[in-house]
Amino acid sequence: MAWFKRVPKPIAPAQKTSRIPEGVWVKCPDCSQALYKKDLDGNLQVCPKCAHHFRLGAADRLAMLFDGPWVEHDRDLASTDPLNFIDTKPYSQRLRTAQEASGLKDAIVCGTGTIDGIETEVAAMEYSFIGGSMGVVVGEKITRAIERGLQYRRPVVVVSCSGGARMMEGTLSLMQMAKVSAALARLDRAGLPFISVLTDPTTGGVTASFAMLGDLNIAEPKALIGFAGPRVIEQTIRQKLPEGFQRAEFLVEHGMVDMIVDRRKLKAAVADALRFMHAPA
Repeated sequence: MAWFKRVPKPIAPAQKTSRIPEGVWVKCPDCSQALYKKDLDGNLQVCPKCAHHFRLGAADRLAMLFDGPWVEHDRDLASTDPLNFIDTKPYSQRLRTAQEASGLKDAIVCGTGTIDGIETEVAAMEYSFIGGSMGVVVGEKITRAIERGLQYRRPVVVVSCSGGARMMEGTLSLMQMAKVSAALARLDRAGLPFISVLTDPTTGGVTASFAMLGDLNIAEPKALIGFAGPRVIEQTIRQKLPEGFQRAEFLVEHGMVDMIVDRRKLKAAVADALRFMHAPA
């Protein structure tokens, strides 16, 4: 009899809603420890368990280094897409997307402030903006920071975090290597200190120019620092690369980097170095 039959219905799963808001906890990629986001922020984005250094934004870098309020320069400089470059999508579209996501016009923030009482020009690269790549604007802003140092007799600090020169600007981006290096040569002749801080990653044309020209080259722990990628190097020299190749610790052992400093001690290390170099106070 049809009225006696019943078609079984599957039991609907219970609606589970987490009472923990998203983004409250962060998993450390090194030790897999679950970290409370506010504790991580208060520790300068360094894991309190294993000291893994998470990436830090350019504005946070400047706030970390300066004693208090600082003055930003050249905020509105932006690329005009001089080559009308198109790959999978137009470069102008990539720029708009990066600008909306980061709130910046390009991959660097430059400011003037005091580091433990020493007036200093600092430029910090922003990796979230097209991989921190160096285009015309990045090169111009760093050059202007160096020229302000020359004008006002101030030391210069550049914090690098970059995938290298920006291919969408072609030779114009490569010329920034020469332009910034020439400005640093003038700074050197004036007897003013330049400290280069290398963070994860610092690669390509940035490493091949100003990032390695510091009177003092400071790296963060385990930072990836190099020019070409390890796979390209292995294919070129036909040899297996040693363990830890292109990491900060390897480069210190081989004399390419002067010292490794934990981010939590970086400000004090930079201030001590500037005083040793007789930076104007």
